[in-house]
Amino acid sequence: MDTQTYPAQLQIDEQERLGRASTIFRIILIIPIALLLNFLVSGGESTTVVVNRSGDVVSQATSWGSGIIGTLFFVTLLMILFRKRYPRWWFDFNLALHRFITRVLAYLFLLTDKYPSTEDEQNVHLDLKYPDAQTELMRGMPLVKWLLAIPHYIVLFFLWIAAYVVIVLSWFAIIFTGRYPKAFFEFVVGVMRWSWRVQAYAFILATDKYPPFSLR
Repeated sequence: MDTQTYPAQLQIDEQERLGRASTIFRIILIIPIALLLNFLVSGGESTTVVVNRSGDVVSQATSWGSGIIGTLFFVTLLMILFRKRYPRWWFDFNLALHRFITRVLAYLFLLTDKYPSTEDEQNVHLDLKYPDAQTELMRGMPLVKWLLAIPHYIVLFFLWIAAYVVIVLSWFAIIFTGRYPKAFFEFVVGVMRWSWRVQAYAFILATDKYPPFSLR
């Protein structure tokens, strides 16, 4: 499959120079926006307490919600399965959320010095074609896509290990040269791009086209 025509696309504009101070303290600088993102996507904690007639606690159980991403996946699955519909506003919110997540990751991975915006695209361009659910999405596919994507999970597991090593090496390179080695930059962006295609296929459920095994 031609990766240029795949419905899910990701491009990150490379910066010629990166700030050394920003790079050194990146793990601290990212804390505020990372906390905001965590509050946005994580499920809430709920505690169930059972008491007897005398008021003594008999049992206590704590559970965590699946979070907004898990909820979006589940309700989208149901919408396609039973109604064969994918509401546009639903899709737009999901895409906007993943754009924000990607901007935060790009900043964390030192790919940009631009502090992640909650609205502006900045230099991280993540796109996904809105599907015509009636003609482009098969009703039963959401039930098996996560299973069909298993080969991608395996490959991405090793690619992300390599990517984390590359990011650490790039941190030292930026400290000494002020630049992100081009080959390293393209590799990390490629792994993110591959992951985004799998996410769009298996969990956002916006396409039935099987993701290509490619960093391009």
